Amino acid sequence: MTPPKPNETDPQDIGLHTLKPAPGSRKTRKRVGRGHGSGTGKTSGRGHKGAGARSGSKSRPGFEGGQMPIHMRMRKLRGPHMKKSMPFEPFRTHTQAVNLQDLERRFDKGDDVTIEAMKAKGLATRKDVQIKVLAKGAISKPLTVHAHRFSASARDAIEAAGGTCHTVAD
Repeated sequence: MTPPKPNETDPQDIGLHTLKPAPGSRKTRKRVGRGHGSGTGKTSGRGHKGAGARSGSKSRPGFEGGQMPIHMRMRKLRGPHMKKSMPFEPFRTHTQAVNLQDLERRFDKGDDVTIEAMKAKGLATRKDVQIKVLAKGAISKPLTVHAHRFSASARDAIEAAGGTCHTVAD
């Protein structure tokens, strides 16, 4: 049997001692001030004079040349009870409300109120936002309502009027 070439690894010889970084993933650091031929000699890439050439220059991350930095211009996080305490709102659930009074006005007795039917009647027009039926107003007609969510009082009012509520999974 011929021995494996230096760059090839034998399938049985795989382990921590054979791990190598991917080619091109590790670069050697730039060594500045090592002569004219290096490309970063003499002034070491800092140019001639000026604040940027001095030691301790203000080239720190986020420095905006004396302008008020963005982290100081943005609103502050002041506790979990305020909307602005989470500026990017990662845990907020967005729904669009449809009230019982809107269903009462726009649909007839015994209608099947689907999401498409609501959109056709001008309710819940925001795309890809879940619909929640709320109990503002009254309902007197039996309707079959399909929505993503229902408030407890809206569900009770629809069922008291003889209708049914169906939760849609989205």
